[in-house]
Amino acid sequence: QVQLVESGGGLVQPGGSLRLSCAASGRTFSTYAMGWFRQAPGKEREFVAGISWNGDTTYYADSVKGRFTISRDNAKNTVYLQMNSLKPEDTAVYYCNAGGLNNYYYPYDYWGQGTQVTVSS
Repeated sequence: QVQLVESGGGLVQPGGSLRLSCAASGRTFSTYAMGWFRQAPGKEREFVAGISWNGDTTYYADSVKGRFTISRDNAKNTVYLQMNSLKPEDTAVYYCNAGGLNNYYYPYDYWGQGTQVTVSS
């Protein structure tokens, strides 16, 4: 079992940056791959980024590649999403997830409550 709590969302202008954090409880954090998903109004939840248990492998959606960076600190039980060059279409609720990794990221049913990111001038 793992509980996830996201933070760091907010309102930012186009071209700006935000860093999301996801704090996990439980001693098994380092055994999970971790991912970020997002859901915009009227749209399905979509994969954004994933990272292996040791941080050696990362995956990104094409829409964020080169702009977003996922990282983790197992000593702090925390995963991060650095978001640069933000666009209005990045506006969504961002969710943290614990899952697995096998040539692609696959989510388990461990989700945070979400944090709102709004990109607008």
